[in-house]
Amino acid sequence: MTVLPDRRQGRAGPPALYPCTITHVRRAPRRYALRHRTYLWLVDLDHLPVLPRPLRPLARFRARDHFTGRAPSIRAALDGFLAEHGVDLRGGRVLMLAHARILGHVFNPLTLYWCYGLDGALRCVVAEVHNTYGERHAYLLHTDATGTATVAKDFYVSPFHPVDGHYEMRLPPPGERLRLSVRLQRPGSPPFTASVHGRRREATAPALLRLALRRPWSTLTVSAAIRFHGIRLFLRGLPVHPRPGRRTSESVS
Repeated sequence: MTVLPDRRQGRAGPPALYPCTITHVRRAPRRYALRHRTYLWLVDLDHLPVLPRPLRPLARFRARDHFTGRAPSIRAALDGFLAEHGVDLRGGRVLMLAHARILGHVFNPLTLYWCYGLDGALRCVVAEVHNTYGERHAYLLHTDATGTATVAKDFYVSPFHPVDGHYEMRLPPPGERLRLSVRLQRPGSPPFTASVHGRRREATAPALLRLALRRPWSTLTVSAAIRFHGIRLFLRGLPVHPRPGRRTSESVS
């Protein structure tokens, strides 16, 4: 596997792997925290990694897994979303942080896209959220110098949170370290916080094999963990908020 050079930023660029720890902390109505380990890919949407044939089942990137699922490529889907919001990168670079499809399965609670103009300046960040009901929603974010943006929540993710409040997302572009956080603020409630911390690894075949052996079925594990912890919270008496009318996989904001 070849690591693509990133001459504009003066360092080796994607593809890269980030073994990471994902943490969720809920403070009300009961305190509850969960943590699990996984690994994420950072890829250039115009130069998706090509793996040796025996390793291809361990990492596939499919357009059908993102946005409407009907575009010919993930890049085309993202450009279509940006065009709807008046953003034209004019062919500028896009970096995506996501789980790859592994052994035929993928689940991405959050996919991030850092969108650059031709001058190399960051134009915006797109946060694509998937829930366990098979629905998708994308947020367009204009981050400040710290990588932080605020956006109203308008997508049903957890049965324990209604669709209100706003997110404070801190999403600086990944470097040697990955440090991301999403905080949900709701009126009269302590914040719910999710964070992702990891360290960059060069995307080589041996590195991928080590991670795949250490975290087999990693995306299936993430999906199962969400459901398992949801059952635990329900049994502890957390109130459930009904899901609003069904959305299509095309819902964006």
